[in-house]
Amino acid sequence: MIDNSHIVEADTLLYSRISVPQVMVGSVAIGGDYPIVIQSMTNTNTNMIDDSVAQCKRIFDAGADMVRLTAQGEREAQALQIIKGQLVRDEYSKPLIADIHYNPKAALISAQYIEKVRINPGNYINSSKTEWTDEEYNWELETIRHNLRPLIAECTKYNVAIRVGVNHGSLSKRIIARYGNTPEGMVESMMEFVKIFKEEGFDAIVCSVKSSNTRTMVHAYRLLAQRMKQENSIYPLHIGVTEAGADEDGRIKSAVGIGTLLLDGIGDTIRVSLTEAPEKEIPVCREIVAFRNEVFSLYKPQLRLSASACDYVSYNKKQSDVVHSIGGEFPPIVCSQNSDTSADWIISDTEWRSVQTAQSLPVYSLEDYSHLEKDGECIVVIHEHEIADFDADVLRKGVVILFKTADKAVIHQVHDLYKRIAQNSYKPPVILGFQMNYQLFETVQIRSSVIAGSLFLDGFLDGLLLESEQLSSQEAVELSFSILQASRARFSKTEFISCPSCGRTLFNIEDSLSKVKARTAHLKGLKIAVMGCVVNGPGEMADADYGYIGAGSGKVNLYRKQELVFKGISEDEAIEKLVQIIWEHGDWVEVL
Repeated sequence: MIDNSHIVEADTLLYSRISVPQVMVGSVAIGGDYPIVIQSMTNTNTNMIDDSVAQCKRIFDAGADMVRLTAQGEREAQALQIIKGQLVRDEYSKPLIADIHYNPKAALISAQYIEKVRINPGNYINSSKTEWTDEEYNWELETIRHNLRPLIAECTKYNVAIRVGVNHGSLSKRIIARYGNTPEGMVESMMEFVKIFKEEGFDAIVCSVKSSNTRTMVHAYRLLAQRMKQENSIYPLHIGVTEAGADEDGRIKSAVGIGTLLLDGIGDTIRVSLTEAPEKEIPVCREIVAFRNEVFSLYKPQLRLSASACDYVSYNKKQSDVVHSIGGEFPPIVCSQNSDTSADWIISDTEWRSVQTAQSLPVYSLEDYSHLEKDGECIVVIHEHEIADFDADVLRKGVVILFKTADKAVIHQVHDLYKRIAQNSYKPPVILGFQMNYQLFETVQIRSSVIAGSLFLDGFLDGLLLESEQLSSQEAVELSFSILQASRARFSKTEFISCPSCGRTLFNIEDSLSKVKARTAHLKGLKIAVMGCVVNGPGEMADADYGYIGAGSGKVNLYRKQELVFKGISEDEAIEKLVQIIWEHGDWVEVL
């Protein structure tokens, strides 16, 4: 049975880092009062020593604090000794991490040479059962404890840290049977391992509960932070969105998930997972962390919700009445101030007009609206400086609020606005008009994603209007649609879930992703996974409708949801076979 004790009172702070003990990974401290640690992972074959060393150097040169390499077997684990030696020889002394799946011996070997080992609880015990009695459930836990003891002993001997990495798509069958493939299941899996490590006297651990679904990921981390506090078992958290994808979509999804948590005060080390060269992940990490640091330095801690208790770890759309298909259960709208865009509504100083219909609404300032003598449907513009004295009783049925702000504390302002609206029987739809003045497009992209994405993840807002001198009207509209999709608020295009690849990937995943996109990018609303290998692929594509999964050198497995449809087919025919599957199940549409 799922525990509903995660309903929390309003003592959760924005802009205040959750205090955790520090864990040393070589010379780098994670947690405590130390800065957020940035990391990435190589995508080279770990046995290719020169290639792996060169890529580690590029990642470190880009600004990473540590680098992870896959060690899927004993040979790869032994290769880490040579890689580490060459890096140290060339004065690259920052920590390395071994990524382990299925092979405990590889973990034991790796611990002799590097500073941290990452294990996945979902891979740590293999069971074909589908039901467990309490006795059988506890027996498996004791088996896991037994299997972990050699690694604990080795990591204690060599002063090596361990990351327990729970992933949404690779939970054990035992956890899924009792908790489902849910944030609760992810957290339960983590806390089982935390308890074992604690009872075994090993505290050099870092924890993660990742997902490619930003909503699942954010709620899992929040729930984990609460459980750790409740059970007095607090450890540093590694934050990331798995399989974020490539290009703009990958950056936006990462900013939405990671940025939301960092502003909550959750997170001590981060990794952005892009299907690109790993050194390209580092500037994105640095921009997200820089924005978090800027906000923390400008504002004192603020109450996240100073009204009644809220469900902080599951999605709850804030109620609003409907005005011209805005609000209620309608998907959030995208707005623009230019008529030559693909926005839903166009706004000027005097009129708000639907792109699809002849509907239009007048626009009033808050002061002008307060002097109106008759009711009617309209837009009321409220600016950030008006929130402190705003009395929601002035609002009457038919109003849509356009809240315009350029303040980095906009999340707190929106919470305050909703607190005031809650006192009125009429619940107006709320559109956020966020104004940015940054020099670089990438800065606008990341920071708007953090701000707007976090609000949509928490169920606020009925629409978005982005404004920046660095964006054309159409660019602002496209960015808005991407933020809504990344925060799971509205799907307007195909979503591609793709891993960044690693040494287990035996084909060019960037090239494959590009080909899959070229054939399927018009399939609005579908989720298609492109994954590098069968180790994590079938599990991590749990949220996808279709999957293109590496199965060996030049070979691909194709899935519909969790069903394997084609096994071990050639890359040359894989794309068309994928199209065939989509067509046969009624999800294919021709390009108009």
